[in-house]
Amino acid sequence: MARRERVIRMSVEQPLWRALTGYRVLALVYAIGLFATAYEEFPRLWLAVGYFTVLAVWTLATLPRTASAAACTKRFLTADLTIALVGILLTPITDAPERVEAGGPTLPSIWTAGSVLAFAVKGGWRWAALASTLVAVANLIERGGPARDTVHNVILVWVASIAIGYVVEVARASERTLARALEIEAATRERERLARDIHDGVLQVLAMVQRRGAVLGGEAAELGRMAGEQEVALRTLVSGGIVPVSRASEDAAEGAVVRAVDEDDTGDDEPVDLRTLLAPYAGSLVGLAEPGAPVRLAPVAAREVAAAVGAALDNVRRHAGEEARAWILVEDEPDEVIVTVRDDGPGIPEGRLAQAEGEGRLGVALSIRGRLRDLGGSADLISVPGQGTEVELKVPKDAKEADDPRGKAEQR
Repeated sequence: MARRERVIRMSVEQPLWRALTGYRVLALVYAIGLFATAYEEFPRLWLAVGYFTVLAVWTLATLPRTASAAACTKRFLTADLTIALVGILLTPITDAPERVEAGGPTLPSIWTAGSVLAFAVKGGWRWAALASTLVAVANLIERGGPARDTVHNVILVWVASIAIGYVVEVARASERTLARALEIEAATRERERLARDIHDGVLQVLAMVQRRGAVLGGEAAELGRMAGEQEVALRTLVSGGIVPVSRASEDAAEGAVVRAVDEDDTGDDEPVDLRTLLAPYAGSLVGLAEPGAPVRLAPVAAREVAAAVGAALDNVRRHAGEEARAWILVEDEPDEVIVTVRDDGPGIPEGRLAQAEGEGRLGVALSIRGRLRDLGGSADLISVPGQGTEVELKVPKDAKEADDPRGKAEQR
């Protein structure tokens, strides 16, 4: 199978940038509207018109700058805040003194808050505190003293910007935590997949070499002993030490990023008939009962179910003996497919599965239950000593691939 790299990108911050972009445009329209309703009272009209021209050109030309954290650089923030501060300080020069003393709006009006909020979203509450403090000083200079309405507006901008900056910092920390959790989950999925493949292949061969060597004796017995030692070492590695494939999470400008390497399905999403994958297991000691109509599942789901059936039959041969009989029953329900594997062996003593898993023998835990869990299904094992063992595999018909944490992230 081909390999492909998935990029899981999460950002609760990005909607804030989009909202800020829209706010700057609306605030520009509002500020110009206020000026248009009282322009006749401005003694230095030409200076006010010049400032609003610069403000409009700057706002529209820099819209891409507030689209993301990467585009919103420190240089842009400095220039943006400077334009807001200049507008505040120009107000007493361009506007009538009685309007200023009465608490009239500054030239940029609420547009200034957009500049302060850009600092908050970009750099957190510390940057927000710095920007809002500079705006507060400019407003006090514009009014000539701490008037009641000025102090009220200054405190409001200060508290709001610092609160938003703090929320952004918390959101970023949460994104990094979530990215790390998804990375660990992806690594665990990959480790379990590799463990299943190793169990179904290498470990089975080593176990067979060990058994055959003990029967043949001589040099073959020594070879079998070495194969047994390697089997134990490999089981230990599989149960706790396979290096994860996923890469470390990053804190990029667009949000936290996780990259995970997955097996890529061959691109063919057409359902396949599960019966064709189970047919090779039928034989003189294995009976297969199946519906007369095709049992269609997604390719990945069908292969995983067939592999789980193969693992169950391997367990029958290993624990019930080479001559043990087994039966496979396939049931095609409206919403799910049920495959049952039953044998006539001696059954499994109570507590044996937990003991085997503790010893690193993960055939049932990974090759059977792990596969079905990844498909959103289940695997139930029923065993009565002296009456054989029955493994019931259930998989939903809409199962396409193993649970993918990316889908959960991208829905945010």
